[in-house]
Amino acid sequence: MAKNIKPTDRNHHTTSSVGAEIREVRKARGLTLKDLSERTGKSIAYLSRIERGDSRISVDLLSDIGEALNVDPKWFFLSRTGKGPLERACVVRANARRPLSNLYTRSLAELGFEDELLSGSLAGGYYMILSRFPAGAGELERPNEGYVFEGEQHGIVIKGRIELALDDEIIELETGDSFSYSSWLPHRFRNIGTDEAQVIWSMSPVRITW
Repeated sequence: MAKNIKPTDRNHHTTSSVGAEIREVRKARGLTLKDLSERTGKSIAYLSRIERGDSRISVDLLSDIGEALNVDPKWFFLSRTGKGPLERACVVRANARRPLSNLYTRSLAELGFEDELLSGSLAGGYYMILSRFPAGAGELERPNEGYVFEGEQHGIVIKGRIELALDDEIIELETGDSFSYSSWLPHRFRNIGTDEAQVIWSMSPVRITW
């Protein structure tokens, strides 16, 4: 794991968002604090304080955590630019979006889409993402397969044509169409057009396991 991480000019970071995102990625990997403790050699209590944002984290420890979670530690830091602190804290520039798909347990071939994080952080009650569906992607391996989990999803098709399988209904969505549903309903998407399709989502609660 690379050690040349320079998220700030200091070697330690106290931002709560870093700890919250470590927690979210850890949960996405199906790991407990005990598991992470065994992989990093740090105590459960110390790692818990880091996840709560109550303790500093060194560059070396962040690298070890990244290796334990199988994620580039630089992912935890958004490239923030802007004139003021609120601009830097709240705005995600188009060229600074972070990929989410490399955190998922399923491949692009299985999912049929790739995701980018539009929100500045995974910390919080909900998040926004941009999904890109390559042409011809998203065919179900099993026709009746659909995702089911706690929460709700809202989205809008900003490019292309998407087929939404929602429970036992098949719904075709065009550019500009939006949708909302409980994630308890079995659901699955695929691109039914000849070009790439794109969807912007807002989801709650935060979930990065697929």
